[in-house]
Amino acid sequence: MVEGNTVANTLKKILDELEEGDLNNPFLDAQLLMTYVLNVDKTYLFVHRDQILEQETVDKLMDLVKKRKKGYPLQYIIGKQEFMGLDFYVEPGVLVPRPDTEILVESIIDRVKAMGHTGNKINIVDIGTGSGAIALSLAYYIKGAYIYAIDISDKALNIANKNCKDIGLEDRVVFLKGNLINPLEKFHLDDRINIIVSNPPYIKSNEIAQLQTEVSTYEPKLALDGGDDGLDYYREIIPIAKRYLINRGILAFEIGYDQGDSVSELMKSEGYVEIDIIKDLAGMDRVVIGKIQKEN
Repeated sequence: MVEGNTVANTLKKILDELEEGDLNNPFLDAQLLMTYVLNVDKTYLFVHRDQILEQETVDKLMDLVKKRKKGYPLQYIIGKQEFMGLDFYVEPGVLVPRPDTEILVESIIDRVKAMGHTGNKINIVDIGTGSGAIALSLAYYIKGAYIYAIDISDKALNIANKNCKDIGLEDRVVFLKGNLINPLEKFHLDDRINIIVSNPPYIKSNEIAQLQTEVSTYEPKLALDGGDDGLDYYREIIPIAKRYLINRGILAFEIGYDQGDSVSELMKSEGYVEIDIIKDLAGMDRVVIGKIQKEN
């Protein structure tokens, strides 16, 4: 029997350590940490179970394991997160893209298909782009989409720009710095935007500390805090979005699990119609999407 620092033994050692922490999937985390440090895929870990690892490699692994055990986001350690089938670079200072946000992107893609889009230009605005996950996914999957991606954070815009270049979408995505939709003013786009999308901060201020450690401690509070009731940014975006959207243009948000009715009412009060609340796989409210009906 092969003993010592084999791939199999080291993987078990990592798993034992991570299982002591408050993590959702310690086995997957253990695998991803090993594949990251060894620069291999997951299959390699099983095919080469008896391979002996250098002590230096094991030490490096265990240092990263200690960080992860404390709740430090795995995505910040390995520098990436998969979203909509694409790899996005992430680092501290930018929100990690979540699988639930794919529901928002898929909802917009479905609406565009239902419109019978044939590849003609569609102007889309992404407010609070972060790593660029929403904007770049829409540009990638909707041919003819031209995206204005806005964020107030220089770090977020730098990371989003990197992701844009890595995916090869520089010709159809422009990044703008500023608060909410304000940077669009200089482009004279009133009544010319087909879709506005946002995953704004929507956590109630007093609930941030109750989130998982990896979110509450390590992810940027600016991207989480939605004010006392979590609705501050919806109240700001919904009225001003009307200025830029074409008649029957789409406004789509990611929302908190208990915000579907509240955001829908805010949209209705500003003249939006055909409003749908879309639930995630857990049956919780996740997306609100509707169209603006402008008077003739």
